[in-house]
Amino acid sequence: MKLGILREEKKPLDSRVPLTPDQCVFLMNKFPEIKIFVRSSGHRCFSDNDYKKLGLEVVEELDHCDVLLGIKEVPVESLIRNKTYLFFSHTIKGQEYNRKLLKSLIINNIRMIDYEVLKNNRGSRIIGFGRYAGVVGAYNCFLTHGLKNKLYNLKPAYKCRDRVEMESELKKICLKNERIIITGKGRVSGGIIEIINKLGIKEVSKDEFITEKFDVPVFTNLDFMDYYMRIDGLKSTKKDFLKNPNQYKSIFMNFAANADILITGHYYDSNAPYIFTRDDAKSKNFSLKIISDISCDINGPIATTIRSSTIYRPIYGYNPITEKEDDFMKHKVIAVMAVDNLPCELPLDASFDFGNELVKNVIPLLIQDNNLIINNATICKNGKLNDNYLYLENLI
Repeated sequence: MKLGILREEKKPLDSRVPLTPDQCVFLMNKFPEIKIFVRSSGHRCFSDNDYKKLGLEVVEELDHCDVLLGIKEVPVESLIRNKTYLFFSHTIKGQEYNRKLLKSLIINNIRMIDYEVLKNNRGSRIIGFGRYAGVVGAYNCFLTHGLKNKLYNLKPAYKCRDRVEMESELKKICLKNERIIITGKGRVSGGIIEIINKLGIKEVSKDEFITEKFDVPVFTNLDFMDYYMRIDGLKSTKKDFLKNPNQYKSIFMNFAANADILITGHYYDSNAPYIFTRDDAKSKNFSLKIISDISCDINGPIATTIRSSTIYRPIYGYNPITEKEDDFMKHKVIAVMAVDNLPCELPLDASFDFGNELVKNVIPLLIQDNNLIINNATICKNGKLNDNYLYLENLI
């Protein structure tokens, strides 16, 4: 099997890679039937020479490869017919902006395996960048806190060579008795908590968070059933919520009334009620001053997220009275960090982490015949949508 590492072409150009040079060598040693080729690129976090030094072939074209690995969507004009591709296609929700891509994948008889839907038999994802979205999102939260309150200045993560340098900045952080909410229990929240633990912030239960006072900074980690309950007062369960989200309401204000900072790592279903609304943000009981919305659903469950922000300008202000963007340094204006491509700020570390999961969880399945996990993540093949994705048929 010949694997090709794609050159990232979607703009803005992404410097992350699916496999580092060392991981390529490891794979070829472990699986002698695999040969890896790297398409030349001038904007990767690993240079062409980094691959060449380890004996990998850097080429101009990948037409001779069987399987092509990338990160972001491949431009329609760059697709090679009759190949197997792995990348984040952003097509499975019927995204309008990628319908042309989906149609082109089918027309070109491409077998499209989407990282986003590679899941084990428990339904958990086996690969992704969520951990580093959490790591960088948490760091950016404390960067925002320092600026908003004129306490300290952190070097932006994207200006750091790697995570080691970024974490060396943490010693500048000065905290008092801030109260922090983290939402979610998955990869993203795990990354958030890695940074929280580096800062030595104490974890407290959700009940302690609401009822007790602390003279040190604390955080509580909420799952979605901690801030949703049935409207009719009947017993609330995860199974029932997932089946009947419209029968639930948010009780997040119980926590928002007792918190200074929110860092989101939750997954949100569009059928679920908003976590907090614009009216909630107007309430005199709403005490959040800084919101690091890693989930970044625009005009969605986190009402203050009215747009995404960028790596180079990560913070904007939300004025709860006018419901419009404002200067985040102003009093009573909420500082919002809503960068939607956070792992790109630490491309070396994020690539290494992603590549490890690719090596461990995906490539061994890919070389098997008719693997169920691979098949379930295959959007299209043989010139048509795969069975799990027939719901997209009317969009193409």
